[in-house]
Amino acid sequence: MTRAQQLGVVIGLAVVAILTFLRANDPQLLKQARDVTFDEYQRLSPRAYEAMPVKVVDIDEASLRAFGQWPWPRDRLAKLTDRLAEMGASAIAFDILFAEPDRLSPRSVLRDVPEIDPSLLERLPDNDEVFAKSIMEKPVVLGFGLTNEGSYLPPVKAGFAFTGESPIGAPPRIRAATPLRPQLESNAAGLGHISLNPGDSSAVVRAAPLFLSDGQQLYPSLAMEALRVAQGASTYVLAGAPDLQDTLTAAKIGDFVVPLTASGELWLYVSPDTTERYVSARRILEDDDISPDVSAAIEGSIVFIGTSAAGLQDVRTTALGQNVPGVSLHAQIVEQILSGRYLSRPDWANGLEILSIAIAGCLLVLLTTFVSPVMALACGLAITALALVTSWVAFSYAGLLFDPLAPILAASITHFSATAFRFLVTDRERREVRQAFGRYLSPSLLYRIEHNRNALRLGGDDRELTVMFVDVRNFTEISERMAPTDVVAFLNTLLDALSRHVIANEGTLDKFIGDSIMAFWNAPVDVANHPRKALRAALGMRETLARLNADDAFGFGAAQGVGIGIGIHTGIACVGNMGAETRFNYSAVGDTVNIAARIEAACKEVSFDILVSEATAQALPDCALLEAGALGLKGKTTRTRLFAVAGDEGVASSLDFRELQRLHSRLVENLRARASTSRSLANAAKLKAAAITPGLVPFYSRITRRSDHFIDIPADQASRIAE
Repeated sequence: MTRAQQLGVVIGLAVVAILTFLRANDPQLLKQARDVTFDEYQRLSPRAYEAMPVKVVDIDEASLRAFGQWPWPRDRLAKLTDRLAEMGASAIAFDILFAEPDRLSPRSVLRDVPEIDPSLLERLPDNDEVFAKSIMEKPVVLGFGLTNEGSYLPPVKAGFAFTGESPIGAPPRIRAATPLRPQLESNAAGLGHISLNPGDSSAVVRAAPLFLSDGQQLYPSLAMEALRVAQGASTYVLAGAPDLQDTLTAAKIGDFVVPLTASGELWLYVSPDTTERYVSARRILEDDDISPDVSAAIEGSIVFIGTSAAGLQDVRTTALGQNVPGVSLHAQIVEQILSGRYLSRPDWANGLEILSIAIAGCLLVLLTTFVSPVMALACGLAITALALVTSWVAFSYAGLLFDPLAPILAASITHFSATAFRFLVTDRERREVRQAFGRYLSPSLLYRIEHNRNALRLGGDDRELTVMFVDVRNFTEISERMAPTDVVAFLNTLLDALSRHVIANEGTLDKFIGDSIMAFWNAPVDVANHPRKALRAALGMRETLARLNADDAFGFGAAQGVGIGIGIHTGIACVGNMGAETRFNYSAVGDTVNIAARIEAACKEVSFDILVSEATAQALPDCALLEAGALGLKGKTTRTRLFAVAGDEGVASSLDFRELQRLHSRLVENLRARASTSRSLANAAKLKAAAITPGLVPFYSRITRRSDHFIDIPADQASRIAE
């Protein structure tokens, strides 16, 4: 492990530790993001509305038009209560506050009239008394609100029993409540708070407290009281944590067990708002006979009475993004309990998410530092997919709420930090190596050194290579006429221009030997079609040199151009690091290299600039190659068959080259037979060759002098390239 890698790991793990600490402290921003994620899950898969014995009697716009503006006199609410009881409602819960006397009561209206006889005043009806009498001995639940003023707390109509440690301090706190009219308070079968999200600044109602606490007593919600009264139950059984005080896990009321958060809240799994949930109060209060469908809907149902009229401003926002009357959420709480479809966030969910951030972060740091940022990115994407899929499956099939966003966000920040550090520090060292050695080595060799730990060790492997040697013609004469600095400038200009074609065609520049270039293909990395790419590099050098001569880039004058010879051979060679442990070169050695060097030297004898061996020519059957005879190369006991390169596939397919090839085949046959017509065929070929490449003119001018080069070649081999 390098020092930079050690530093990268330390910094990366520090980032992971900070992110883990932040998640453990759970700042408000993360909570809001988590809530939005859970909202999206509900929007994707909301709880379907099911017909249940739960209805909302809605004081809607139609009811207000029929019976006047709100508030209604309480004798009308008494009539509404009586009718609902007659229709068989199992519980009647008012999501309405009755804190003040009914100002529309006749006794209240006439009390301030001085002419009224006090005895007559006492005989006038009081709407509060009428309403109190109506709710007596009926399953009516009244609601109370929360306030910070006064000290009133309502009586509790039910008993409480606990299992486990006492959860008395778990629910949200209640300091005081809005007072109820005494006669209403005493006659109601149940009293429950109507607050849906006390102390929560969010406009969205996601969880509702089913109980409140003043530190001494628990107070149930309107929905829980309605469910209790409907069942005729008298006691709530609350389950606390076995070894932890002030923590709730579940509540049992009658036949139903409701899972709760630690603070006694129920995660709302809401369904889309629908008219099937509502019955207009107008349809119940009208003097006409109540329709059978309304009676059937009310019979046996838990009925919540509230308002959806816009002017009364009892509107809440659900996780589905819908604005609904507050009374409908009380109804949905009971619907959810009756359906048994709950959402829950296990106590260990936070620990699991914190642990996942730590583990995933450490993994990404190690992958980014020691493998590659790309591999770390792939792992990060896999973590993202796993978090999303696991969270969604848990929600869909078990109603469990796991936050995928925090691990995904932490993994993204960790990967970005580790990648940025590697780019700025660790990879800076690699870039410095590349910049330093890029002047000497080919990109493929640099790639091998960067990604292979064994690349800088001594040793070699046998590989099939295509080896090229390039040499400047008459360099000794040229250098004798120039100052040493001018010679260096000349070589730099020429060799730079020529070597670019090696790099462009995926070759490896082995070395510069004075005025010569050695290059090879297919090492250190595999190069497909390496003989063809070597040929293209040679043809590119020919074109570049012609352009440099035409532009007089060397300052020799247009009549004194520079010439080169190029020899190419394909065969097995040993390639690797050669030299001493302290200083070595990546090079190739072997008979293949020697043959390529001898072929380049033979260019002078053949009077042509590019020659390839038979082994290379066999890999280029569609290129413009012409047999140049078999030469006895220096150091070789057998003669080597050579081919002159006239051009690439495009030249080979031209009519001019096909005609030249036909003439060349006849010329080779005559040279083998030492026929007298060889010279005339050579002149004819020379004229045709001038139209293809001027370099072939001297080749054909001297070919008859080299007839012995073609003598000992079997006829079937001599004609192979022509086929």
